[in-house]
Amino acid sequence: MTAPLTPPPPPHEHSPHDAWQASPPGHTASAPEAAGYGTYGQDGPGMKTEVREAAVVAVAVALGGVPLGLLWWWLAPHVPLVGDAVDKSWVVYLADSEGEQAIGVDGTFTLLALAFGAVSAAAVFLARRRGGVPLTVGLGVGGLLGSLLAWRLGVWLGPAQDVIAHAKQVGEGVRFSAPLKLGAKGALLAWSLAALLAHLGLTALFGPRDPEPYEQGNAGKDPYGAPLA
Repeated sequence: MTAPLTPPPPPHEHSPHDAWQASPPGHTASAPEAAGYGTYGQDGPGMKTEVREAAVVAVAVALGGVPLGLLWWWLAPHVPLVGDAVDKSWVVYLADSEGEQAIGVDGTFTLLALAFGAVSAAAVFLARRRGGVPLTVGLGVGGLLGSLLAWRLGVWLGPAQDVIAHAKQVGEGVRFSAPLKLGAKGALLAWSLAALLAHLGLTALFGPRDPEPYEQGNAGKDPYGAPLA
């Protein structure tokens, strides 16, 4: 009498879930692969490179303060003053007490700084085609330094700071221009704010888009994760 034969085990049925278990010999799955999202490359050129580029951007943008200062000195309205000798002492006062030239000086600087901010943001975006915190910080710092440079350059190129000496030089009752000065110091931030907002808008509209993790990890697979034929 012979023992009954044991039926062979049923053939193993492969299912899409085997992709989670089977792996080639010697292959160690990384965390993104184990999660089914594929592998990711380094995002961006690296922090050191970004910081170096941000420093270059800050210096280049700050040098734009030279043309800004020249334009401010050229386009800003002149505030007329007049000197008068009273009891052997000189008094200087506004020739036009109701004039708005002083407001125009601040307004001219602000409008020019806003325009320079938009132009510098567009130039940086066209050169790099991306955003990033270091690049944004470099753009903002460069705008502030450029505004400070433009302010000091315009004051230096403008009329003399010693109004009493200037009044004595031109004579009593003769009009002369007041020193170029920035009354509203908040205008120094106009360049940086305009540059940051413009760069943020350009990056949001035309910057590169990051791929979705699901789409990147499941390229060439069906909805269940199995490779397509």
